Amino acid sequence: MPIASPEVYQEMYAKAKAGGYAYPAINITSSQTLIAAIRGFAEAESDGIIQVSTGGAEYASGSTIKDMVTGAVALAEFARVVAKNYPVNIALHTDHCQKEKLDKYVNPLIAISQQRVDRGEDPLFNSHMWDGSAVPVEENLLIAEELLSRTSKAKQILEIEVGAVGGEEDGVVGEINEKLYSTVEDGMRTLEVLGLGEKGKYITALTFGNVHGVYKPGNVRLRPEILKEIQDACGAKYGVDKPFDLVFHGGSGSSAQEIADAVSYGVVKMNIDTDTQYAFTRPVVDHMFRNYDGVLKIDGEIGNKKLYDPRAWGKSAETGMATRVVEACHQLGSIGTHTD
Repeated sequence: MPIASPEVYQEMYAKAKAGGYAYPAINITSSQTLIAAIRGFAEAESDGIIQVSTGGAEYASGSTIKDMVTGAVALAEFARVVAKNYPVNIALHTDHCQKEKLDKYVNPLIAISQQRVDRGEDPLFNSHMWDGSAVPVEENLLIAEELLSRTSKAKQILEIEVGAVGGEEDGVVGEINEKLYSTVEDGMRTLEVLGLGEKGKYITALTFGNVHGVYKPGNVRLRPEILKEIQDACGAKYGVDKPFDLVFHGGSGSSAQEIADAVSYGVVKMNIDTDTQYAFTRPVVDHMFRNYDGVLKIDGEIGNKKLYDPRAWGKSAETGMATRVVEACHQLGSIGTHTD
């Protein structure tokens, strides 16, 4: 199927919220990790989301070029070609973009999508994330309001973050402290500034102890009940059940119960990166260890081309990552939910 249209993307979130499930959002950095993610969604018979971070986009442009927009556009265009061969809807999203990177990443990409929409085409990306966790809440929401006015015109959805995520992603380190927990006041102020959809569609990452990466048990305390508190309080004020469509950041390594609780409180999208990185790389390690005398030209020999051909270990990497995506669809309840 083609990349999801703006209408299909909106419907995906509506169906997830009504059905009590969420979509895995899988970070990709190359054509092969992109295909692995799509394959996983297809095998799970689940629609899904593929996302590109600023670092992933830089890498995709060429490790010596490091141009975010070039890499993001290349991956999005590649996805539009290959996704047609798979029987599920795939949405394209850009992940964390901090204030200092807006003019180098999200703003140019919104402009590209607006040009496409003006020509009668779908936007290049379905949605973009503005990461305002490092600035004061009022500045965060002020920037979000301006971005929302532009993403809505370009038929896109805006993702925002109210609170902070700890750990490290793409070289950006977030402290693990009280800022990891959003408050009811944060939720109220978000609705006051951005509305309940009348200004444009947005999804919200409210934080409840989230961190990027995987930590040993006991090092991080997730409190999904915070999401319920915010949804209940804000919903009571506005007369709306679960007014926020929520995003779960730092999802790798979370327990099944934490995931289930978060989804029950209105999470419709969960980011997964670290776990799928490992799932992609682990089979490659196995291949190299088992076939070291074939992938290396040792003792004056010529090695075994069939073993060091990138396709040999690349297929295993793709399979490993696809399997982890299927697992994520099981955990989030989206497996088997795709409908034409």
